[in-house]
Amino acid sequence: MKTRILIAAVSFVFLAVTCSGEETKAIKLPPPQTEGGKPLMEALKNRRSDRLFSGKELPLQMLSDLLWAANGINRPDSGRRTAPTAKNMQEIDVYAAKVDGLYLYDAAANSLVMALPEDIRKATGGQPFVGTAPVELIFVADMDKMAGMPADAADFYAATDTGFVSQNVYLYCASAGLATVVRGWVDKPALAKAMKLRPSQKVILAQTVGYPGK
Repeated sequence: MKTRILIAAVSFVFLAVTCSGEETKAIKLPPPQTEGGKPLMEALKNRRSDRLFSGKELPLQMLSDLLWAANGINRPDSGRRTAPTAKNMQEIDVYAAKVDGLYLYDAAANSLVMALPEDIRKATGGQPFVGTAPVELIFVADMDKMAGMPADAADFYAATDTGFVSQNVYLYCASAGLATVVRGWVDKPALAKAMKLRPSQKVILAQTVGYPGK
């Protein structure tokens, strides 16, 4: 009981949820801090791509703020997000690869749900810093949510909508003093296999986030 209280006190709560008879670990994130930060124009001025990262872990509060900025719910009454999508399809899922596993961001529950208990960061790209930075975000389009749309249009909007999410990450990092770079150098079929994605799920881009390195 004392241990559970301590974990809750530091907002690092692991939940056990049942899915198809298997236990999946989830991290309940603290509520995002939606006030403060740098003014928009200053964040735009500081927006940049970095390729030097510290291996230092991000605190849960910062991780919560980052993911909410990326594609969180900013209108709880309607479930709409910080990033727009065509026809509000909300087809972009944000995965976070960390040293302790691969997680899916559940915006509605404000949680990270473990998808794999493995460190797959090295599979997310070919750059030398991949695998050592604390967080590798992977943007995955769920094409099932775009059913009925012509394939070329679905691919176009999946790419466009991912761009909105990625730019949100850039602006948050510029405001919070973090380093980030979006990456297209990804072996997408190999990464999809490592993530155990469904055939209807398509890897679009990856983005590295962490403290600036030296």
